[in-house]
Amino acid sequence: MSEGTMHQPAQRDRQDHQRAKRLHRVLVCAAAVPVMLIAAGCSSDSGSGDNAGKDTTGLGATTSADATAAPTVQAAAYKKLPEPCAVLSKKTLTDLVPEGAKSGKEGTSSDTASRGSCSWTSLDNNGVKGSQFRWLNVSLLRFDSSQTQGEGDKLAAAYYAKQVQEAQSVTGAKNVKSEPVAGAGAQATAVRYDLKKKEGAFKQQTVVAQVENVVVTIDYNGAGLAGDKTPDADALTKAAEKAVKEAVAAVTSANGSGGGGSTGGGDSTPAASPSKSASPSASTSKSASKASPSPSATKKS
Repeated sequence: MSEGTMHQPAQRDRQDHQRAKRLHRVLVCAAAVPVMLIAAGCSSDSGSGDNAGKDTTGLGATTSADATAAPTVQAAAYKKLPEPCAVLSKKTLTDLVPEGAKSGKEGTSSDTASRGSCSWTSLDNNGVKGSQFRWLNVSLLRFDSSQTQGEGDKLAAAYYAKQVQEAQSVTGAKNVKSEPVAGAGAQATAVRYDLKKKEGAFKQQTVVAQVENVVVTIDYNGAGLAGDKTPDADALTKAAEKAVKEAVAAVTSANGSGGGGSTGGGDSTPAASPSKSASPSASTSKSASKASPSPSATKKS
């Protein structure tokens, strides 16, 4: 055997050994790749899981915060109303309804803490010289605060505006005039107009005032009948404004000098809805002239 032939197996052995080493390295690397991918995949899943957990926690925290961050409705300042037939002094009643100062008639109410009214009728009969007719009505409406309808004073302000608008748009009213009234709650307006009826020419005054969560409405009209002179509208308006100030003061007094029976926190009592509370006398400004009794019903014999 030649020397070249003897060296061939040795060379093949070395080549085979080298190939085996390379194959080993390839196999090791190939085996390492899935491990790295798996590790990377596990790391990625773990990270996603952590982030998902954090996001879920964040959403839960936000939902909880939203639930607890619901705005608190301020409790209504006034919790009750005065006796409607007792809100005006004896002197004021004598001035406004001289022949009926002691004959106040309280309106029907299913909830006297939220609404009430009282009316007086006066007919000063002077025989052939005619007679003077007066009719007075006091209406009180109180609104509570609630989560669904809002704060009592805002509900009262909305109703106040509605009362004024209705007084300004009475069917058949002539010479309608409006003016603000100072010293009667948060806001007050006097509306006056002429109204022709079969009994004669009537001078109508409607004064609406808001004090906290209560609306006070004074309706006062007068007429000279059977040839007697028509009363002075300025004098009637001044008298009605005096009456509304007394009524507002009576509301405040009934709830204490601090003005509120509020103990803090939300008011759990449902808010009085205008449709419900308007049933006894809340809409008197719109139908005051119709509501006043016929003078002949109280005419002296």
